[in-house]
Amino acid sequence: SQLFAAGYKFPEIFKVKAADGVTDLYGVMYKPFNFDSTKVYPIVDYVYPGPQVEGVYYPFTRMSPRTDRLAQAGFIVISVGQRGGHPSRSKWYHNYGYGNMRDYPLADHKYAIEQLASRYSFIDINKVGIYGHSGGGFMAASAILTYPDFYKAAVSCSGNHDNYIYNRGWGECYNGVREIEKTVKDSLGNERKEYEYKFSVKTNAELAKNLKGHLMLVTGDEDKNVNPAHTYRLAHALIESGKDFDMLVIPGAGHGYGS
Repeated sequence: SQLFAAGYKFPEIFKVKAADGVTDLYGVMYKPFNFDSTKVYPIVDYVYPGPQVEGVYYPFTRMSPRTDRLAQAGFIVISVGQRGGHPSRSKWYHNYGYGNMRDYPLADHKYAIEQLASRYSFIDINKVGIYGHSGGGFMAASAILTYPDFYKAAVSCSGNHDNYIYNRGWGECYNGVREIEKTVKDSLGNERKEYEYKFSVKTNAELAKNLKGHLMLVTGDEDKNVNPAHTYRLAHALIESGKDFDMLVIPGAGHGYGS
């Protein structure tokens, strides 16, 4: 009751289509509490691609991703699921991104924003931002580097930008391992089967040359989950590509910045 007395409003639930034009996607939209429908607002997409969960929060919680608070700075803030996201939708939905870990969520989010902008005149389609943490940081950076003319700004926190140096078990679960069978002969000419296992996820560093907008990279220097080297490798690629960007390294911070 005190929240509502202070002017708090829950986000609005919306439904859009995925980039295939068929699959329904669900999300929430946060507006400034002093929202004026005659004004035009930049839109920010808060992202977490999963695939073990999606970053769509409806209730108020102290530890929410602060989407409701960001809206008070004068933004329309959205969060929407995508194919390849939450496993409770369906097996097909959950498996959509299998083998395409970097790129699978991007088209759905871009199309969702375009649909909302065509639906609501108060959204400025020329001022689109994106941000996320961890897997969301990975996604936010890949989004602005994949669609550099669409996203004008991105904040990428503690992103696993190079999954070759991340927790391999997580990547193997959700990206897959390619098994290559070989027939080999021993010194006596006897044949036997051998197996080689290939793990391949595209890195954000490969896209660094595409940057046009404003990108901010953030990492804690004591991150035991996503090693800071992920951020440093992307920063190095951006420097090698002659790109300007912002970077914040938080001394003493782990994967979360709560302290």
